Amino acid sequence: MSANILDGNKIARDIRNEVAAKVSTIADSQKIPPGLAVVLVGDNPASISYVRGKEKDCELVGIKTHTFKMEENTTEKEIIDLIQQLNMDNNFHGILTQLPFPSHINERKIINSINPTKDVDGIGINSAGLLSIDKPIFIPATPLGIQQILIRSEIDTAGKHIVICGRSNLVGRPLSILLSQKSVGGNGTVTICHTGTPNLVKYTSDADILIAAIGQANAITSDMVKSNSTIIDVGINRIDDSSKKSGYRLIGDVDFENVKNIVQNITPVPGGVGPMTRAMLLENTLKAYNIQSSKD
Repeated sequence: MSANILDGNKIARDIRNEVAAKVSTIADSQKIPPGLAVVLVGDNPASISYVRGKEKDCELVGIKTHTFKMEENTTEKEIIDLIQQLNMDNNFHGILTQLPFPSHINERKIINSINPTKDVDGIGINSAGLLSIDKPIFIPATPLGIQQILIRSEIDTAGKHIVICGRSNLVGRPLSILLSQKSVGGNGTVTICHTGTPNLVKYTSDADILIAAIGQANAITSDMVKSNSTIIDVGINRIDDSSKKSGYRLIGDVDFENVKNIVQNITPVPGGVGPMTRAMLLENTLKAYNIQSSKD
């Protein structure tokens, strides 16, 4: 038996097409198009690459975007001053701060300075609080993308035991709330595992849906999963590979080649959760536009 591969690229493409159609309707009405401001501080190569990908995505669907590039030694005050300007700028409906920031910057302070109606990454304190009481405005892009993979692949979460390995504020915590909510794509029985969890395999081997967001290559092995389960791999890890032009290749937190022969569904790395994260950012930007347009 070989698992059904959940194609994040295809699902993300479908979502982009849906967003593009809606943005096209806005353009036809000669209104200001949805706009996304990206704040990039420093010269982190990975961050620069991610931002370029987001710019390309925006261009594909007709969302106007601009990256505000700031030097590595930029102060917190300078960043917050910029964000406050963007909060007031009606040309930008969403504001994204590309993480990580340089070490001298308090990320939480910067993120919380974003107007909650423009927090399209869904990671500000206001967004987190509203999600926790089942009244979200914006849901973080990666958890929302994972939920959409499950919904669009017709994988039922209701009543299922969902085990999340990882408790980060970007993925594990918000995802646990999202999948336990009484709603479509939720209503699951959720267990969060982390570095303090003894006997991890006890939980992973009982999971109907196992979500790995550990940050460690091949941490989930074939002896840790249940047959006919669904595996969502959030991990992106670089390992050396001299056969590649780049000198490395990407693998997930799951031992894909061995696990795929046991489970029913599995996401690949790359091409699984990653494209969905970017697609949901577009969806959230369009949502921000609609929220702000309704107030005009």
